[in-house]
Amino acid sequence: MYWDVIEVRPEPGFSLFVRFKDGLCGHVQLAREELTGVLAPLMDVDFFERVFVAQGAVTWPGEIDLAPDAMHADIASRKEH
Repeated sequence: MYWDVIEVRPEPGFSLFVRFKDGLCGHVQLAREELTGVLAPLMDVDFFERVFVAQGAVTWPGEIDLAPDAMHADIASRKEH
């Protein structure tokens, strides 16, 4: 799909730089208060930095991933290119 992630880089402050298959790129800021439950391991900075792309999704070990379509829509709505 056009919203498949092809590149991801961790940045300070629980932020990610992401680039999508359609060329859209930008930053996704994860709120610390949302890093609970299955996302709780992301509070560990060393773990957070282990992010990678798997099958078009932003992923961490342990099958933790983020929905690429929601990230794409968020970045596109901010017109961040």
